Amino acid sequence: MRVESEYSRGGTLAYFAAYDVHRAQVIGRCEPSTGIVPFTRLTEQVMTTEPYASARRVFWVVDNGASHRGWAAAARLNDAWPTAHMVHLPVHASWLNQVEIYFSAVQRKALVPDDFLDLDEVEQRLLSFQDRYNATRAPVRLEVHPRRPQPTPHPDRLPRSPRTATAGSMTRRTNGQDH
Repeated sequence: MRVESEYSRGGTLAYFAAYDVHRAQVIGRCEPSTGIVPFTRLTEQVMTTEPYASARRVFWVVDNGASHRGWAAAARLNDAWPTAHMVHLPVHASWLNQVEIYFSAVQRKALVPDDFLDLDEVEQRLLSFQDRYNATRAPVRLEVHPRRPQPTPHPDRLPRSPRTATAGSMTRRTNGQDH
């Protein structure tokens, strides 16, 4: 027997998020649509909290989405928040944007399967995932170790220089004479 499922579209929800690479923390919000106004609300949410409110500079690394594309968006952000500086990534380079990597995890871990009763359930799942991520995050700490000195190879094991190898191969004997 074949059973056909019924599908009813319940609407859309936009999830905006900012990712602090120093603290591995996500600051996000759900909005009914995308656009300049919802993106502005996210920037206000971030820029009015510490440590961003008192920071000398805050860099916003963004892709080329419609709500933050071009010089007009950068000027709008800087006019509202003088310490905020927008940095646009190249087109088709989403792997450079850390929040895009987070969005990939959201897609795989919070939105699959995508069977929700309503938009409130979607919002609750997104914000719960964000809270869990922030509670279990572990910033990456890079430790720089001085290079160990490499042992000097034995003189018999030194590689032959290209010049020596070439000179030997260019000499040939013909009728007992070197050429």
